[in-house]
Amino acid sequence: WQAAAPDALWHADVCHGPSLLVGGVRTPLRIHGMLDDCSRFVVALEAHSNEREEDMLRVFVRALCIHGKPDVLFLDNGSTYRGEVLQTACSRLGISLVHAKPYDPESRGKMERFWRTLREGCLDHLGEVGSLADVTARMNAFLARHYSPMPHAGLLGRSPNAVYAPAERTPNRVDDAVLREALAVRERRRVRRDTTVSLEGRVYELDHGFL
Repeated sequence: WQAAAPDALWHADVCHGPSLLVGGVRTPLRIHGMLDDCSRFVVALEAHSNEREEDMLRVFVRALCIHGKPDVLFLDNGSTYRGEVLQTACSRLGISLVHAKPYDPESRGKMERFWRTLREGCLDHLGEVGSLADVTARMNAFLARHYSPMPHAGLLGRSPNAVYAPAERTPNRVDDAVLREALAVRERRRVRRDTTVSLEGRVYELDHGFL
């Protein structure tokens, strides 16, 4: 199966890369990626050390700002993609969230095939890198030079660039104000007697003992 048009459906997934030695510290490598189903064009690809929902949301927001929004976001069943913030934001933006059925690897085949291509063409040849930003830069260079402009068998010889970015297509852009509202999270917190409040592990001091 294949989506009928670009931005009709994006895949999102995380690839575990080889651990890195950055500043003398062994750092895990988690590649967050998003792939357009119709064109196989990679709309987001970043190196992180974690695969939390917070990391995924940062990647997703940057992709939305650059490429506009998809109609559907197709995800696996990991905890990274089951958070309330992601569900709320997609609902406000009019993006349908679809999770793959358990034990159905074929439905994730396009993403898995891309990870194989990325490993063989880039991740297996990283060598020494100074930071996660260096890894992201090398992956983006691989996309620009070797992946996006090359003919793709699944696209009948056309390239991801050619299918994803025709001149007549208008991306569904997301206004910054709409995006900020979509990502707004409201939670109740108790103010302590010393006029401090804890939020996501951080302690804030208030001018008054109430909000």
